[in-house]
Amino acid sequence: MGRRFGSVLLFCAFAALLVPLAFHAGPPLAKALAGAPERAAAVPAHQRPASGVGPADGVTPASGPAPDQAELAALLDPLLTLQGPGTLTASVIDTATGTELYGRGADAPATPASNLKLLTAAAAVSTLGADTRLRTTAWLDPASGTVVLRGGGDVMLGAGRSAEDQAAEDQADGDQADDPPGSGQDGAEEDTAVGRAGLATLAAATAAALAEELPGGTVTVKVDDTLFTGPDLSPAWAEGDVEAGEIAPVHALALTSGWAAPGVRSADPALDAGAAFRDALAAAADGFSVEPGLSRGTAGQGAREVAAVESATIAEQVRQMLLDSDNYAAEALGRLTADAAGRPATNDGARTAVLEAVDRLGLDTTGMVLGDVSGLGEGTRVSAGQLSRLVALLLTAPDDGLRGVARSLPVAGLTGTLENRYGDGSAGAGVVRAKTGTLFAVTSLGGYVTTADGRLMAFAFIADGLDSNLGEARAVVDAAAATLAACGCS
Repeated sequence: MGRRFGSVLLFCAFAALLVPLAFHAGPPLAKALAGAPERAAAVPAHQRPASGVGPADGVTPASGPAPDQAELAALLDPLLTLQGPGTLTASVIDTATGTELYGRGADAPATPASNLKLLTAAAAVSTLGADTRLRTTAWLDPASGTVVLRGGGDVMLGAGRSAEDQAAEDQADGDQADDPPGSGQDGAEEDTAVGRAGLATLAAATAAALAEELPGGTVTVKVDDTLFTGPDLSPAWAEGDVEAGEIAPVHALALTSGWAAPGVRSADPALDAGAAFRDALAAAADGFSVEPGLSRGTAGQGAREVAAVESATIAEQVRQMLLDSDNYAAEALGRLTADAAGRPATNDGARTAVLEAVDRLGLDTTGMVLGDVSGLGEGTRVSAGQLSRLVALLLTAPDDGLRGVARSLPVAGLTGTLENRYGDGSAGAGVVRAKTGTLFAVTSLGGYVTTADGRLMAFAFIADGLDSNLGEARAVVDAAAATLAACGCS
């Protein structure tokens, strides 16, 4: 019941954004949102869909006036102040014209924290393709009796059966699901990307092949995680962040983004995934046995692929990464982007590939420096203006996959890292969609909002150089975005 209620709220938030987004995001978005119910709270007319929305070509987009720059400044200037230490920079872009309607130190390099994931998401989708799926495979070398689990970059593997396998069994048993796993529909559960590919399903298919080819034999299991190269931890990450579970060694396969248990990251995600596969293979063995040991290795020249499972799409993995602000998934997507771009799938390769990808999208990357691709590490410098312009580029992109990155951002008061913000009737609840960012001395918020006049605005607010006043700064950036939502300041 709770999940259904959450889905209803999420549908309502999407409905609040339909009309202006239909103008910028085009027919695919309008079609996806057609018929969505209005959210319960009273909102301005331009923030509600027209009644009885029909086919995409029948949608009449709102074309509300842009805010007056002087009036917008009069609203935001008093808000964007801190009583404690720190510097606030800001940028608000009119997506219809590309004009910056408000700027405060907009071009000044700052620490974006997890808003950096916006760049990684855009780079991954544009380079890898939104519909691409990652394959995790099992290879058999009959001569040596070795089964090699080869990672293809999916770090959201599940230890159990694949989601589609489970859904098919549920359907056969007569169970009905409101949203099938991985449906990709707005309102589907947030964790559809996690566990889409299950190692138990891979092991069962592998066992079936072994029963025919090695009857009475014994096999050993090895793990091939060589797709990612170089150090598996970045020098930009503080040792304390690794110990606290903010990140783990980045490998080409992992269970649930490297989580070994709630709140505990794995020290070796690839071998942990290999152990889960080995145990599932032993449980499924029929006429053969599995050695208890486990090691790293690659398939020999005579080996062949005997089974495979596929991940959620890159678009779905990006959505999950943005909703949860998943550092591990972001770093894996960065390395996959590097590999697809012909660069080494390393920390350095990921940083370079992400910069190159967003530059190709038309973002001015002058002065931009990346310490990593998740925003966790030190050394990253990105301006508020660059973040807001990236959001504007995503919203107006001709490619639906890139527009999908914007649609994947958390909704204020409803989903992801914004679920518990914008309460108490805030004007931003259900309207603001944004990526959050938090470090000890930084809080940031970058995304988009529809004003009360029906204008779609991209924004970024960064509070940097904080010292024990993180809560104050977070309240300030939240209030600024809510002010944009309520703005009837044309």
